[in-house]
Amino acid sequence: MSTRPEIPVGVEIATAWAWRLLVLGAAGYGLYWLLSFFSEVSVPIAIALLGTALTIGAVDFLERRGLPRLLATAIVVLTMLSLFFGLIALVGQQLSTQFYDLKAQVIEGISQIQDWAQNGPLGLSDSQLTRYVDQVQDAIRTFGETAAVDQLAAVGTTLTHFVTGFFIALFASFFFLYEGNRIWAFFVALFPQAAREKVHTSGETAWHSLTSFVRATVLVALTDAIGIAVAAWLLGVPLALAIGVLVFLGAFVPIIGALLSGLVAVLVALVAQGPIVALFMLAAVVAVQQLESHVLQPFLMGRFVAVHPLAIIIAIAAGITVSGIVGALVAVPLVACLNGIVRHLAAEAGAPLQEDGLPEDIPPDADTDATPEPA
Repeated sequence: MSTRPEIPVGVEIATAWAWRLLVLGAAGYGLYWLLSFFSEVSVPIAIALLGTALTIGAVDFLERRGLPRLLATAIVVLTMLSLFFGLIALVGQQLSTQFYDLKAQVIEGISQIQDWAQNGPLGLSDSQLTRYVDQVQDAIRTFGETAAVDQLAAVGTTLTHFVTGFFIALFASFFFLYEGNRIWAFFVALFPQAAREKVHTSGETAWHSLTSFVRATVLVALTDAIGIAVAAWLLGVPLALAIGVLVFLGAFVPIIGALLSGLVAVLVALVAQGPIVALFMLAAVVAVQQLESHVLQPFLMGRFVAVHPLAIIIAIAAGITVSGIVGALVAVPLVACLNGIVRHLAAEAGAPLQEDGLPEDIPPDADTDATPEPA
């Protein structure tokens, strides 16, 4: 009579977890593939959710003051559109007036580098260096002319996708602001009756985390943009307003976004004003980053969103790996929402979490691996 071989308990537990994790991973990959396939719709919807989280407070405020919600939504949407296009007009005006001067300064700087390389301590020969420098100068002179002709089809396709996504995000934002509660109620009704209450409360918690994250991020981004743009203006760096807008947009990717966009300001200062001004610009960027890292991020993100900086960095890296810039933009809000849902469900189960992630009935310095002593 054959007997069933005895399998260690640890192996049984590991295999039980393994197949479940495989199923979850397959489901997650399937969802990612679906969202990527419909990216022309899913990305604008995600941007619309972020915009709704930012402006929903203004709509609620106007409604409490007696305006019909439809009118309040229209006022907020039109105001945001006016600010958006006004900012684009200001940046475009600055680019049109200063970009060609900046190109001339770049060409002059290249010529100075060429003279230094030939007559300075390097003593390089004339022929090869001159050929390479002439190629770079020609490329800079013709930038925006031949490139536009050669890539007209690609630019047209990209512009079409952008316009389509813009209108999808615009209309989605309008209806999210106007009747988001009805849309959410329809979504909750798709779940079984027994699960609807937890789905509804988890969604409310996730929405609270998302609105807190977006508002905190806007404050951080605005501080970074003003600080770096004012420093660029005081140092006489060209395109100060455009740099401020770039920093503001880049700061929506926490921790690294404003730093990378701030380095653009350092590069422009190096090209236009030389290494001394570039060093001052770099010092200003570092000072703004220190303010963000040690004051704004701990106070705003830690207090309102409760996401650890290490989790933010890992989420950004994973988002960039999976979906590039869009992934970096969406990763941290997604982590903030998941963090809020986990804490909410833990509290519903009777084991609310502390700031360090442990249940409240376990002190932070407790030895969780210790074996209880027999009575």
